[in-house]
Amino acid sequence: MRLGTLEWEPAKGRPDLLAAPVTRALETMAEDVAVAPIDPALADTAAFCERYGVGMDDSANCVIVAARRGGETRHAAVLVLATMRADVNGVVRRHLDARKASFAPQAEAVESTGMEYGGITPLGLPGDWPVLVDTEVTRRPFVVIGSGIRGSKLALAGEALSRLKSAEVVSLAL
Repeated sequence: MRLGTLEWEPAKGRPDLLAAPVTRALETMAEDVAVAPIDPALADTAAFCERYGVGMDDSANCVIVAARRGGETRHAAVLVLATMRADVNGVVRRHLDARKASFAPQAEAVESTGMEYGGITPLGLPGDWPVLVDTEVTRRPFVVIGSGIRGSKLALAGEALSRLKSAEVVSLAL
């Protein structure tokens, strides 16, 4: 498979390019997921897309949100195309029935996911976390997402993300 200038190969055969939680998640998935090594310094979406010739509309960002209500904090993942911004304070907050929602602090996101900041992905997150996938992500024939580490990226059909165990497809963009 070619997407951009990268050579992609089956992710299940390259655990060295994945965070441990992602490797475990892939063992239970039927979908085809490809992986490609990248320069870790270029893991941020804009730099990645420019260097490797992948369109921003073929890339999706996964952010961890901390939703608070009544002294309780719950986490969720939010996945939107790189060309969009998630409405965290509106749609996401209401969907999670929270009084307040914000991006989780970097250290908290890394510790709770077991993934590197800049590589966090919806695959392999804690099972009780909702994964809110924007409807536009599910419409892409292929979408590039993090692999759990900064040194690689995953590619899979957008609709495959709607089949993740805790996925909820929602219109999330501003």
